[in-house]
Amino acid sequence: MLERIGDRLYHDTIATPELIKVRTRVREMAESIVAPVASRLATQDERTDGFPREVFAALAEAGLYRIPFPKDVGGEGLDNPAAATAIAVEELAYYSNSVAAIFDVHCILAGNALNQGTDAQGNKWLSRIVNGEIVGAFATSEPGASSDLSATAVATTAIKTGKGWVLNGRKRWITNSVAAGVITVLATTGDRLTLFIVPTDAPGVSIGTPDRKMGNRAQITADVILDSVQLSEELVLGEPGGGLKIALQTLTYGRIGIGAAGTGMAQAAFDKTAAHLATREAFGSPLASKQHWQFKWARHAVALENARTLYLKAAFRLDSGISFPEPEAAMAKLIGTELACDIARDAVQAFGGLGFASQLGADDSEGPVEAIYRDSKIGEIYEGANEIQQWVIARQIFGRETTG
Repeated sequence: MLERIGDRLYHDTIATPELIKVRTRVREMAESIVAPVASRLATQDERTDGFPREVFAALAEAGLYRIPFPKDVGGEGLDNPAAATAIAVEELAYYSNSVAAIFDVHCILAGNALNQGTDAQGNKWLSRIVNGEIVGAFATSEPGASSDLSATAVATTAIKTGKGWVLNGRKRWITNSVAAGVITVLATTGDRLTLFIVPTDAPGVSIGTPDRKMGNRAQITADVILDSVQLSEELVLGEPGGGLKIALQTLTYGRIGIGAAGTGMAQAAFDKTAAHLATREAFGSPLASKQHWQFKWARHAVALENARTLYLKAAFRLDSGISFPEPEAAMAKLIGTELACDIARDAVQAFGGLGFASQLGADDSEGPVEAIYRDSKIGEIYEGANEIQQWVIARQIFGRETTG
């Protein structure tokens, strides 16, 4: 079995005993449920192979989706649920960033948004997310609006009627949509934005053809089309006009998760490559004897320490009651996702031709790091592009009056 070098180098002095138990438990889940199918998930065809329902169901049975939530909706009621959730994301991403993304959207995005609703909404919808009875999705992005979620950019509309609301629009890049039972949808209501709970079996809701992507191929994304969807008042999430605040708070939480996912992928590429460097001989000695690789991997080890500590710090601030734990959340996403790309790229270089291969012709063995290289890039793009994260950090330095 591959050595988890992070266990030797990273001395976790900030996590509580409860969180350490969560890491151990989720790692066992990932090793038994995700690792055996990770290669298949990484190379599947989104349109023909589809949503990995068997993996989703197995993780539900193991209680994974209970980790982020309070006991009153069936969750575990942990002292630090955001930190525990981020740790779970890292452990899943070590084997499959697709599975980590499915969990992120199901729990951190859809689940967290629903957790801002009424008790009745929580009992009807969130409890079913927690036990894995239904799959959750979160729809803010559109063909013309992604990082920009202003009321002028979001084209999906909700019109008030005597019976409730009527939604029209098209959402894009919606993870889990092909399997979802409920989708939280951001729409314009006049000059404000409102979040709605949209059951996918409601008349007028349809799901487009799944996208084919460079990586994260088991994280199925597709358009969500809303054609005169009629919703009752009970399906407004929060107050009318208050959707942007919930969406931004949810996406801030999501950025902590994406930073953790980047850390997990980075650690996997780091471990695989360290083992290769220690055993692959060139010019009469292991590659690890070359100072170039020694120094490069030493720097990556430092960055991994920083990335893990940053996402935990951001999560702890969220757990303390701070809804927008900036700049730590932005920093965690920025460093975690950039690091995943950096180490994956160096891993491909260290493995040489084998690093560039997805499958070897001689024996059909899988390439060791090619999938991580493909999967890592999306982290720099979604849930707030990294350029946005730098802007958020710059605002903390110079102030909004200067940065805009």
